[in-house]
Amino acid sequence: MLTHVRHVTPVAPRAADGPVARVYRQMADDFGVLAPPVLLHSSAPDVLRACWLMLRETLLAEGLVGRDAKEVVAAAVSESNRCPYCVEVHGVTAAGLLRDTDGWLAAGIGGIGDPRLRALAEWARHSGAVSPARRRPPPFPTEHGPELIGVAVAFHYLNRMVSVFLQDSPLPPAPAGIRSGVRRTAARIMGALARAGRPPGHSLELLPPAPPEPDLAWTVGQPHVAAAFARAGQAVRRAGEAALPEHVRQRILACLDDPPPPEPGGGRWFDAAVAELTPAERPAARLALLTALAPYRVTDADIAACRDGGADDAALVTVTAWASLAAARRIGARLHADGVVPAPGVDAAVGEEASRAGES
Repeated sequence: MLTHVRHVTPVAPRAADGPVARVYRQMADDFGVLAPPVLLHSSAPDVLRACWLMLRETLLAEGLVGRDAKEVVAAAVSESNRCPYCVEVHGVTAAGLLRDTDGWLAAGIGGIGDPRLRALAEWARHSGAVSPARRRPPPFPTEHGPELIGVAVAFHYLNRMVSVFLQDSPLPPAPAGIRSGVRRTAARIMGALARAGRPPGHSLELLPPAPPEPDLAWTVGQPHVAAAFARAGQAVRRAGEAALPEHVRQRILACLDDPPPPEPGGGRWFDAAVAELTPAERPAARLALLTALAPYRVTDADIAACRDGGADDAALVTVTAWASLAAARRIGARLHADGVVPAPGVDAAVGEEASRAGES
């Protein structure tokens, strides 16, 4: 698993101690494996803990939403973010949970037969769109929002980190026939692991309490989700403050509030966005912007430029994590603003009336 990570060297399990060892123990107990998307954070222990809280308390913890629906959201968000590593992992897990291994592995989320899960996948696939017109109405009742928006936000964060720091697939290169067999086996194993329930709130002791923040209003209703994102957000924010000067952070946040077109031409937009900063500040700021807005564009040269400026593993993880979470939190706030459709069984006319009232 350690060999999946690039650009930074994760802490080996035998060398882990303190907070890193505690996260590793929880991850092994609750996830069944030391997952590389979490391991890659280990050079920055506070950020590692934050990542684990967000992932565990949304995807793994028991609540009102089944794990099959959460895995569908994770896979669909990952597909929209061009994160093949997470698509592979959470696609095979969903296939195992749904006991539709051949159908899912052949067609992916496009082959989902269950109308409820298919609608959920479509919502998740469009969840990162900035324009409300490009997003989908959330097909779930209000009380499911903290868990489902939570999974979406967690994976908008994780996909960015994975795109920068992990290889494209968790599976070794192999001929198509062998690869299909490996995926079927993985689906059975991952599906079996995912069926075991995990009690909510177990990871919260890893980080100190933090006050709620307005952009996390979508977490209200599920205390373990609310506490996880408040604590994780505080930890990542403080780490980012130590890694990047305030004027650099403000410049990046201003760019996130006014992002470029979906496909900015080459790296010119990113170069222009950091041009006002000093030469010493530009590499980290550019890496942060790329991670937040187009992580698949991060190159070895971008990492090398930060290294040349003195960035170590912890700094690289911290800068990218801060930017990733800033982008993901904006997505969560937009999804919350979209509201939710009535729960099954609620009169459609009531839902339409509420929708008209919201537009007035």
